[in-house]
Amino acid sequence: MSTVPTLQRMFYIDDSGHPQSGLVVYGWVEFAPDRWTSVLRSWLDMRKRLWRDLGVPVTKELHTYEYVNGRSRISSRFPDRHRHDGIEFWKDFGREVAAECLETLRSTEGLTVGAVFRRGDPKQLAQTRLSAYTALIERFERELDTQDALGMVFMDGNGTDPTYRTAHRALKLDQRRVIEDAIHLDSKHSQLEQMADLVAWSAYASLDRHEGNEFAWDWYARSLAERDVNRRPLEI
Repeated sequence: MSTVPTLQRMFYIDDSGHPQSGLVVYGWVEFAPDRWTSVLRSWLDMRKRLWRDLGVPVTKELHTYEYVNGRSRISSRFPDRHRHDGIEFWKDFGREVAAECLETLRSTEGLTVGAVFRRGDPKQLAQTRLSAYTALIERFERELDTQDALGMVFMDGNGTDPTYRTAHRALKLDQRRVIEDAIHLDSKHSQLEQMADLVAWSAYASLDRHEGNEFAWDWYARSLAERDVNRRPLEI
């Protein structure tokens, strides 16, 4: 007697990379549906600590590229330990916030992370993005088929980019394991997409090792690898 596949995996994906070199990165967090509450609760508890200790509002978007480079003023109560001779060191502050976020990802039960990348011609970046995303969805399809399970994909964005829809609708309907097109969520209002953003950017920093990101070269290996079954970003 055959079993009916059930929804077992939820993927929250964000992209990163370096357009000038043709590097495309996708990072994600995933968990079973029955872990949704506990995973989100773990992150929200951390966000409450950030508000209490560092003055970062729970509703403030944590966009990794911006706050770790001091471009985003995410605190309403800048801590004195990051102020020297009257100057506020926002990069130092942002990296302290990132350390708290990474530790939360590392220690959250039921949470898995992953990242993949592809390098292509910078002049054909859209094609590289599409081919990398398509390969990722096909990988999820194979894994879910082996597990006789279903999955759902959530992406940051407003849904106007046809890249993701194209990849999903190329799948054979009667064999699909990833149900629906990618469901788009605005990261400004989605804590789970902000988690995915941190994974994607950390993977990017580990791959594109320019001096400006040296502080984050080992973030993935040090904090995220143990939550990744492959232990590192994979070329896809």
